Amino acid sequence: MLKGVSQSDFEEVKNLYTDENVRRFLGGPRRTFTLDEFADDVDAEQSWHWTVRKAGTNEFIGMISLATHHSGKDTEVSYQFLPKWWKKGYAKETVARVVTFAFEDLNLERVVAETQTANRPSCLLLERLGMEVIDNYERFGADQSLYSISDNRHF
Repeated sequence: MLKGVSQSDFEEVKNLYTDENVRRFLGGPRRTFTLDEFADDVDAEQSWHWTVRKAGTNEFIGMISLATHHSGKDTEVSYQFLPKWWKKGYAKETVARVVTFAFEDLNLERVVAETQTANRPSCLLLERLGMEVIDNYERFGADQSLYSISDNRHF
């Protein structure tokens, strides 16, 4: 279940940003994470941010977003989930839903996702969704893979 992010989600989101396992391939955990930083992250222009919650219990699973990729030319899907929810299908289901939203509701022609090449679980997830590597480069001191999918694909 996707819900728009609000200030009441701050403590749960803070757990994502400060978790070493979650942030292993995302530049490492933030030592501090303030409400102002949280607001800056989710208030970017031309971006959409959602919390991911377990249907029925409303338990916090993670976050997903659509925002302009750092290149400035594409819209990127980004996601973070608490380790408790890894390997249970939530990421695949959620990313597919958000990419479908990007194509059907926002009329985008393609969506990208950037991940560290060393993050094999994330690479495999994107590949299972039909995304293909379109570029490799170094960023943040690590090899990155840029994946892409166009709206003529269906999940």
